[in-house]
Amino acid sequence: FFSCSYLSLHSTLRFTSLCSLSLRSALSLQGMSDEEHHFESKADAGASKTYPQQAGTIRKNGYIVIKGRPCKVVEVSTSKTGKHGHAKCHFVGIDIFNAKKLEDIVPSSHNCDVPHVNRTDYQLIDISEDGFVSLLTENGNTKDDLRLPTDENLLSQIKDGFAEGKDLVVTVMSAMGEEQICALKDIGPK
Repeated sequence: FFSCSYLSLHSTLRFTSLCSLSLRSALSLQGMSDEEHHFESKADAGASKTYPQQAGTIRKNGYIVIKGRPCKVVEVSTSKTGKHGHAKCHFVGIDIFNAKKLEDIVPSSHNCDVPHVNRTDYQLIDISEDGFVSLLTENGNTKDDLRLPTDENLLSQIKDGFAEGKDLVVTVMSAMGEEQICALKDIGPK
């Protein structure tokens, strides 16, 4: 038993070494060392946009992915188990970005995707003519890739407050690669 495990491990280590050696050879043929061959990405390295959660544990005011969209759960009902099959959860959710109502029915023992939803506050610096905002990040950089919100009430509050010269802090909600301004805090005159 021990010798088989040892041989298997030894073979795996030799194969890994050969692969590593082949990569070094290929890089040296291209005139690069493996120290010069590095990758950079601004995306979260391997960070998932969702995580699994059992359907029966998801509650009202929680979040769930329905038809590929991040939703806030506004209603949950559970049916009893039938003669054949599982109890089922009926979810009614509101898309957190476009406010559309979506529904799904899932067996309560199955896993559902739940989006990672984050809220971040930024100080509003400027509003461009084409509807983009310039926001000040926590580390002093500017974030210029967000549009004004589509919600008319929030939009007018932001525009009016900015025109009056008030210091405004906006809350940006992000989930599944999307971001949107979702709230406004008036922190007084400049």
